[in-house]
Amino acid sequence: MSAPTVRRRRLGTKLRALRDGLGLTLEDVAVRADGRITVAKLSRLETARTPAKPVDVKMLLALYGVDDDELCAALLVLASEGSTRGWWHSYQGVLSPVYEDLISLEAEAASVRSWQMGAIPGLLQTAEYAREIISSTATSAAVESKVDALVEVRLARQSVLTSRERPLDLRVVIGESALHTKCDEDGVMHDQLTRLLAMSRRPNITIQVLPAGVSPHMGQMGSFSLLGFADHSDLDVVHIESLTSGLYVEDGQEVALYQSAFERLSAAALAPEASAERIAEIRKTA
Repeated sequence: MSAPTVRRRRLGTKLRALRDGLGLTLEDVAVRADGRITVAKLSRLETARTPAKPVDVKMLLALYGVDDDELCAALLVLASEGSTRGWWHSYQGVLSPVYEDLISLEAEAASVRSWQMGAIPGLLQTAEYAREIISSTATSAAVESKVDALVEVRLARQSVLTSRERPLDLRVVIGESALHTKCDEDGVMHDQLTRLLAMSRRPNITIQVLPAGVSPHMGQMGSFSLLGFADHSDLDVVHIESLTSGLYVEDGQEVALYQSAFERLSAAALAPEASAERIAEIRKTA
């Protein structure tokens, strides 16, 4: 049995919440389904031990009387995980399951709110900067051998900013120290800062700089990204990346804490216009 992905867990959690909201037990649903789903199968779907098929999700939504078209569409997208293949599947053997989850979530999300303490966010990186970051943080020879492919993936992820009918709404707060990174190759950081300035002019992208020397703040505990799903905030998740892996925060109350933390960081950061000026100033010596 494959390990539950964040998509499956989000779907299972929402299905259980819908059932609980109606005061139904697993047995109640099985009776209403008239043999189309068993107690054991429903339990496996809600706990993400079994991938949900779209046909099962449609049936459950009908049983629960859900008439919110947007919610139904969002849950059916989650259920399609096993039957659709995104571009990233061609990189199997290169990407970890957690990274594949991130890419698939970015492809579906309406918004991303990202705090980055020491690096430029991946969705805004140039190829040369990405190569230096990936190479310098490689923890094994196996990762080092995949640098070219990982750079390709990082650049391909950025299509969500420009290629969709509704481009991803991206807000980032970047620690000023990240803008002063000294790359091994000449011109890499200059070009990266130029890209930041260019991307900041897009209507769906907001870039802020948190100045060095500000008072202690919540962002000092580490970088994180919030993936938002429009009106269905109970599907929002937080992605936290570490040196060797990444994890997801899915509990609604904990996600809310990260949302509050991001807004506090945004309030403490320079306004977008002033941030662009700071980036341009730093670029002069990059």
